[in-house]
Amino acid sequence: MSALVNSRGRASFSGIFKKRVLFYSCVAYGGEASNRENLSMLGIIGGSGLYKLDNLEIIGAHDIDTPFGKPSAPVTEATLNGNRALFLPRHGLNHEFLPSEVNFRANIWALKKLGARTVLSVSASGSLQEEIKPGDMVLCDQYFDHTRGKRAYSFFGDGLTGHISTAQPACPALTGDVLRAAKALGITLHTGKAYACVEGPRLGTKAESLFLRGAAGCDIVGMTNVPEAFLAREAQMGYVTLAIATDYDCWRENPDEHVSMEAVFAVYYENIDKVKKLVAKLLEGQISETPDFIRTALSGSIITPDVRLTPAQREWLSVLRA
Repeated sequence: MSALVNSRGRASFSGIFKKRVLFYSCVAYGGEASNRENLSMLGIIGGSGLYKLDNLEIIGAHDIDTPFGKPSAPVTEATLNGNRALFLPRHGLNHEFLPSEVNFRANIWALKKLGARTVLSVSASGSLQEEIKPGDMVLCDQYFDHTRGKRAYSFFGDGLTGHISTAQPACPALTGDVLRAAKALGITLHTGKAYACVEGPRLGTKAESLFLRGAAGCDIVGMTNVPEAFLAREAQMGYVTLAIATDYDCWRENPDEHVSMEAVFAVYYENIDKVKKLVAKLLEGQISETPDFIRTALSGSIITPDVRLTPAQREWLSVLRA
């Protein structure tokens, strides 16, 4: 393995992607492990446009290979007040991946390999409820899968059989941490909401929006948090969605209020500073340890005996079990 140290210092995430002023490490999944002693290190998966977080000390960027291919981008490692965090832009450095093209398994596996034990997902979303207004921020505790089978949904398969429980998919400990940080900043969050994940890349029809809002009982809609949330559980990692509502999707009668990408990005960028302040406040304190029911989620869930697994399967599975 090789590493090149050029410099380190306080910077923004956008700066490290544009300047060669960082430690850059190449890690193969069979080689150097980066298992941290911090059992509550936070991984941050950015949604649309979250490529900059201020006031973090940049440690390095990890260009890591995984058994499932390359992650969306190198994983950036940073610290604030002694708390380490890992950041990964979900859609790539230049937003080059459609939702169904994101390598969700590689992203989650890479974060776990590098030491993350819980994940904060920051995403743009459409509101399906009147009380969630464009610009509001939402914490989700449930997910509804309305995708169409184009994504790799599980680490299981190819001779490794397992069935994970996702009845309680969000991490209550990380949810509490985010709520405390928001309260300290005077930021109001909608909580206990359900996220509907659609396939994309097209925006939905009114019939679909009304179904998700009505029969499915969902509160917001997006294109990325499934299978991400469920893969995090298979990796025994906490997971919480922090969503910015950018629009009312298309369930309202007024066509002028129907979602457009122009409106999505306009509202998202108007509110991204709130998200960055919230994440910075979150990292000022100690991230709570992930509960046992998440950290031991694989216990009893895997049916295939280890003796029937290939050496490669045992190797990558050991990372999820760590």
